[in-house]
Amino acid sequence: MGRLAPRPLLLALLSLALCRGRVVRVPAGTLVRVVGTELVIPCNVSDYDGPSEQNFDWSFSSSGSSFVELASTWEVGFPAQLYRERLQRGEIQLRRTANDAVELHIKNVQPSDQGHYKCSTPSTDATVQGNYEDTVQVKVLADALHVGPSARPPPSLSLREGEPFELRCVASTASPLHTHLALLWELHRGPSRRNILALTHEGRFHPGPGYEQRYHSGDVRFDTVGSDSYRLLVSRALSADQGSYRCVVSEWIADQGNWQEIQEKAVEVATLVIQPTVLRAAVARNVSVPEGKDLDLSCNITTDRVDEVRAEVTWFFSRTPDGSSPARHVLARLDRDSLLHGSPHVALSHVDARSYHLLVRDVSKENSGYYFCHVALWVPGHNRSWHKVAETMSAPASVGVTWLEPDYQVYLNASKVPGFSDEPTELECRVVDLKNAEANIRFTVSWYYRMNRRSDDVVTSELLAVMDGDWTLRYGERSKQRAQDGEFIFSKEHTDTFNFRIQRTTEEDRGNYYCVVSAWTKQRNNSWVKSKDIFSKPVNIFWVSEDSVLVVKARQPKPFFAAGNTFEMTCKVSAKNIKSPRYSVLITAEKPVGDLSSPNETKYIISLDQDSVVKLENWTDASRVDGVVLEKVQEDEFRYRMYQTQVSDAGLYRCMVTAWSPVGGSLWREAATSLSNPIEIDFQTSGPIFNASVHSDTPSVIRGDLIKLFCIITVEGAVLDPDDMAFDVSWFAVHSFGLDKAPVLLSSLDRKGIVTTARRDWKSDLSLERVSVLEFLLQVHGSEDQDFGNYYCSVTPWVKSPTGSWQREAEIHSKPIFITVKMDVLNAFKYPLLIGVGLSTVIGLLSCLIGYCSSHWCCKKEVQETRRERRRLMSMEMD
Repeated sequence: MGRLAPRPLLLALLSLALCRGRVVRVPAGTLVRVVGTELVIPCNVSDYDGPSEQNFDWSFSSSGSSFVELASTWEVGFPAQLYRERLQRGEIQLRRTANDAVELHIKNVQPSDQGHYKCSTPSTDATVQGNYEDTVQVKVLADALHVGPSARPPPSLSLREGEPFELRCVASTASPLHTHLALLWELHRGPSRRNILALTHEGRFHPGPGYEQRYHSGDVRFDTVGSDSYRLLVSRALSADQGSYRCVVSEWIADQGNWQEIQEKAVEVATLVIQPTVLRAAVARNVSVPEGKDLDLSCNITTDRVDEVRAEVTWFFSRTPDGSSPARHVLARLDRDSLLHGSPHVALSHVDARSYHLLVRDVSKENSGYYFCHVALWVPGHNRSWHKVAETMSAPASVGVTWLEPDYQVYLNASKVPGFSDEPTELECRVVDLKNAEANIRFTVSWYYRMNRRSDDVVTSELLAVMDGDWTLRYGERSKQRAQDGEFIFSKEHTDTFNFRIQRTTEEDRGNYYCVVSAWTKQRNNSWVKSKDIFSKPVNIFWVSEDSVLVVKARQPKPFFAAGNTFEMTCKVSAKNIKSPRYSVLITAEKPVGDLSSPNETKYIISLDQDSVVKLENWTDASRVDGVVLEKVQEDEFRYRMYQTQVSDAGLYRCMVTAWSPVGGSLWREAATSLSNPIEIDFQTSGPIFNASVHSDTPSVIRGDLIKLFCIITVEGAVLDPDDMAFDVSWFAVHSFGLDKAPVLLSSLDRKGIVTTARRDWKSDLSLERVSVLEFLLQVHGSEDQDFGNYYCSVTPWVKSPTGSWQREAEIHSKPIFITVKMDVLNAFKYPLLIGVGLSTVIGLLSCLIGYCSSHWCCKKEVQETRRERRRLMSMEMD
């Protein structure tokens, strides 16, 4: 009892995890095993949904009445003394396969292991809910299975591919029970193992993976010889059949309609070695044949096979000596049935059993190359099938076709040589001293250019154009674009004369030119093959060029002027080494040194092109659209005028002149560009100084209130009449706490009183008005949360000059002021509170009305009150 003392506590804990009936199951029927084999009995619990592992106890009884403790999954001291030593040696083991399943393993089964085995699960349930144990019977038989090869030791067979072989295995049993044998043939090659063919215990044949086709064709068969001999027959051996063959025999018994394997034995039967077939193919190494004659090549085969084999011969042709090149193609093929596959110009004949001839009729230069002979040997198999046992490729036979090529020279002549840029160049390439010319020869040309360099420099040639045998002209990278534009013209005047013309020769075109004339020969298939190339001597295209010189001088006829007057500047141009120049002029303006308003900014004002077309460039003063004029006084002199000059026009003015040279027709080429000396406009004035500031009485407002912002202008220095001053005012806002975002234009008021307001995405409105001469008011009506941020104004003053013209002063900016928009908490919650109180009152009154009506009409019931009899209490004394 001491050994089982902790058991009630553990069983009580286990019973807490069980909520419904359980069923313990072991294999049904009787298990049969042979002495020396391994016994495995699985046991599992169905309908188990506990959170942890289920515990199992195993007991054994030789008669089935009294059981002895064998093993337990949770109590070490459970087994009887009889089995503890076997448990310690590992002969008896319990292996858990799941939370609700376990297997009993008994290695090296003995006759004493025959009997009944009971698997049970402990339980402390108050009521029995299922089956907590199950029993299985085990029978132990003596080893009566005999397996062995037909010969000892196992032989080693050496065969050639395609030859037949057979293997035998002897298997018998003397079991007292009715058992069946199953046999499997295996092939072992190193660590790999393949199933060849199996005979199951039910008498069915099953081919292994990869042997299905050979089994169905009858190449691999399995039969019996006598009562105990099993034979494997292979009609033709393959290279994959090499290896060690084993015979695996298993013994099966049927119990209540179920089959169980009671033991298995294997034996090595033989080792098979497949000898490779010797096969060589030889052809002539170097062959020369005149053009137009027949080419005859022999392929001689050598093999050690003397049985019935058939050869399949294929001839290949390739431009390279590499027989495995994908560029090779088949000339002719003679299959194992002596059927020829080829073309009318190619024939393949079978001279004798080991010699095959290739005949190519009327060879041409395109037949020059390398010829290969490929041979494959086939042997007959089962059911009229054929099997390839060997194949080889011969060494290449180098065939050269000799022919009488044409003899000619190439002469290159420069018919037009330019003296300077933009003149045309013409080259003529002619074939001279032509000999051995035939009717099936044509000429094409390739044009090349080589740059002039020092004699010790390596200069590569650049392809300009190449003509193929079908007269297709292809351009090189250097000439492709210019040829498409019509600047390069390639032509063929006669069958032996080719021309190249450069419409407009540039300095980059100077250098050496040469041509290459190719001779092409027509083939039988009407294609053309290049047979010869002849190079001409180079022609040098060069002229001494001087740098183009362009000088522009600007002057001011009236050096002193005041604001409001007309500014005039003339530009005189002189050119050298430029052919028939025409000029285009561009007037530029720069701020003088020390002006920080727009440093290093060049402004393009007006231009006049070489065709005398005037164009306003970046002149943006809408009030003075006609205030600038650029005209051509002479071919080399231009005049620029600016009317009603303003103080903002101060700066440095220049003429940028470009010289253009004519390039055939109406095209022009830029020859040179030059910039004139600057002419400065400087107004020495002591005018007023303007400042701007922003003020607001309401820098912090509640949402919906009015925001007022004043832009106040102050004047320092000279005193001006209010009628002589005008202002362009613009308001900007940066909707952020800092100035890190781009400003947004809100509204603007020009000096003529026209107001422009930008569109916005929220509901607040803007208004801008002039309060006084120097004050401008911006109002934001119905302010929103988005109206917060920094606000500033930008002012451009206009001052009337003594001449009556308005002068635009420099633009000024005020410092920003920050506006805060707050939320009115009372107004924000006023309407929601009123609506809530109103709805609550209505709902309450409606509830009272419904209750009153329900109680008055629906739930009214008459109750008859019974009259109770009045009795007096009895006196305690009477009691």
